[in-house]
Amino acid sequence: MRFWDASAVVPLVIEEPNTGVVSGWLDADPEMLLWGLTRVELVSAVERRAREGLLSIETRSAALRRIDRIANAAHEVTDLLAVRAKSMALLGRHALRAADAAQLGAALVVSDPAPGSLTVVVLDRKLAQAAAREGFDVLTG
Repeated sequence: MRFWDASAVVPLVIEEPNTGVVSGWLDADPEMLLWGLTRVELVSAVERRAREGLLSIETRSAALRRIDRIANAAHEVTDLLAVRAKSMALLGRHALRAADAAQLGAALVVSDPAPGSLTVVVLDRKLAQAAAREGFDVLTG
């Protein structure tokens, strides 16, 4: 099981240049671990593209259905208080956005006390670097 950041899940929901690579990673290890608010980030990515006119009504609807399928099949980290505490500490160590700190905080909660025991799948460069510095095995594009 791998921890998947939203940046790596988006190409599973919407066709992007990294879709083939990310799909291969999922095929190799189909059990996903997601932060409890990843679904919100994914819907945000789809709706933003729809507002920008980059997705048709049909493509938007299909993407939202894929989000539901993926999130419903995944294991979710839902311990808000523990994730919040880890995230706030991460913000002092890394130049991360709040949502990225929460993603990494969720991975830390699950992997405690051994981050190296968990692979983080992430396409965001800054988050990938922070995850590696925290001791995670990082799978990135």
